[in-house]
Amino acid sequence: MHTMLPTKSLAKQLQQLGFLFLLLLMLSGCGASHYLSKGDKRFGQEEYERALEYYKQALGKAANAGEVNYKIAEAYRLSNRLAEAEPYYKAALDANYRKEDAYYYYPLALKANGKYEEALHRMGQYAQVATSPQLKSMAVRELENLQQLDELMDLGGRYKVENAEALNTDASEFAPYVLGNELIFSSTRGPGKEYLGNGEGFLDIYYTTLTDSAAEMGGAVHKYENINDEELHEAFATFTNDGATMVFARGNEGTKKGRRNVDLFVSQRRANGWTEPKLLSINDREAWDSSPAFTPDGKTLYFSSSRKGGLGGTDIYKSTLDDNGRFTAPENLGPGINTAGNESFVSVGPDGTVYIASDGLPGLGNLDLFRIENGKPVNLGRPVNSPGDDFGMYFVNEQFGFFSSNREGGKGGDDLYSFVRTDRKLVKFFVDGTLYQLREGARQRTPVPNNTVALRDEAGKQVAMASTDADGKFSFPLDSASTYSLIAEKPGFFTARMRISTKGKMPPQSELKDPVNEVRLTANLVLNEIVKEKAIVLENIFYDFDKADIRPDAAVELDKLVQILQDNPGISIELSSHTDARGSDVYNEDLSQRRAESAVEYIISKGIDRSRITAKGYGESRPVVKNAKTEAEHQRNRRTEFKVVRIQE
Repeated sequence: MHTMLPTKSLAKQLQQLGFLFLLLLMLSGCGASHYLSKGDKRFGQEEYERALEYYKQALGKAANAGEVNYKIAEAYRLSNRLAEAEPYYKAALDANYRKEDAYYYYPLALKANGKYEEALHRMGQYAQVATSPQLKSMAVRELENLQQLDELMDLGGRYKVENAEALNTDASEFAPYVLGNELIFSSTRGPGKEYLGNGEGFLDIYYTTLTDSAAEMGGAVHKYENINDEELHEAFATFTNDGATMVFARGNEGTKKGRRNVDLFVSQRRANGWTEPKLLSINDREAWDSSPAFTPDGKTLYFSSSRKGGLGGTDIYKSTLDDNGRFTAPENLGPGINTAGNESFVSVGPDGTVYIASDGLPGLGNLDLFRIENGKPVNLGRPVNSPGDDFGMYFVNEQFGFFSSNREGGKGGDDLYSFVRTDRKLVKFFVDGTLYQLREGARQRTPVPNNTVALRDEAGKQVAMASTDADGKFSFPLDSASTYSLIAEKPGFFTARMRISTKGKMPPQSELKDPVNEVRLTANLVLNEIVKEKAIVLENIFYDFDKADIRPDAAVELDKLVQILQDNPGISIELSSHTDARGSDVYNEDLSQRRAESAVEYIISKGIDRSRITAKGYGESRPVVKNAKTEAEHQRNRRTEFKVVRIQE
């Protein structure tokens, strides 16, 4: 066999080609390094969308393709696009890139794409060999969650779900809330500055009129004035029940370390619009505080926070409004609800049921929706939950509402979806009452037949009237999660008033036997005869030593007298103050007069005509316990009374 040997000329040409090839490889490597460097810089600044652009340019040029694929996957994960990270985690692992957390997040990305069996298999493999204690703990927890998927698959069928197509765009729409006839939501839609974290716009709060036509709603969307800032995110608007106070989340200008935090802000509705938003007192300067939600009565605020002392990434907390409009110290809802994962996107249904989204509880996707039932989270199942992120559930009423999802088949990043309950057993509330009257000197009260009873809502508006039967009985249907007043009048008697509420009285679905169930509340309404010059003691009217100022606890009791005067416009009264026998007569008389006058001024400040009320201080001259010796007896003598002195016919 003969072999051909290259000539000197051919050898020289091959040598030159090899040099050019080597040079091209070096230039290619330099280009990849350049793009990687730029990508890493943007990644460190949390500008994940720009980082992705550079990493993808480096991908075809870099020798370390495994590392570049891993960085792409991480940029997708950290910008809340876990499903898109799946092929890049796989490519990184196939290229023998050995970053340990890739073995944990790859199964999560598979789960986000509905590949449950493969996710279970991969997570099981990793849990057996994990070396990082933290990742191993997270993997074991997630493995337990994945093993419960069969049970979760059987939870479906309770809701009918539809994409609210007319409201959605190719941007993100989420965080629905209904106030009156307005649907309020958050969106990255429209022109404006790009947020480099995910390539979408900055979040703003929008509203549209809630109608039966989704097309009409989608065609008339407006931004909230004085709330949105073009260079910050605003989202998750929630309101007190009167609509006068808005709390929402806003991305602030960053901490000293450059990390952009999220805080809760508050704004008040005025005649000329919303006031300049201010930071809420319950924020933690070092934490993310977001997704606020008021209860239907507007007195409790739930929110999510990453503050120290929690159980996971973000936990659910609550704070209540005191009588002075201040929020109490936030309270963590505890391990029965919060997990080592993330709980957020809280909302409260009209019956007081709390709904949350969690990635730490067994679920079908990254974020699943849960309702809190008897202090425990219950997965809402399909079709509300999906392999994607499902969050932000809001009930317009007990049967219908909206939620948010980035599931497959949507129009944008996150979309709004409507839902209708299809299996919920109905509850109808009623109040069954008896109207009595009690005459002066009578030993027992007697039923009042053929007398009108009114039902008024919490705002004082009359919603129904009924006439008592021969036994004084009456009945009204009531709405759930509502508060009412029962009111009856009769000449010669004080107006009878009683508060009745269905809030917190909704039975669990598991306790309901029939498709339609009745819950009947009882009420006894008593008309007390008006007797002129009869002293009636106002309980719990206390003053500080040697003071006549109205304390907050006394104001609560005086408000009850204000209500009596409002309900009985034909009476005029004398309000009297009495002291015990300790101290001089002159001093006690002066002190009691000042206290009576202070109480009267308070009542007048509430809108009662001055001509209807007289202040009188009797000092120690009219004790109810003569020769009092014990402190309890002295306390009975230190009292505030009123008596009717005139009745207008």
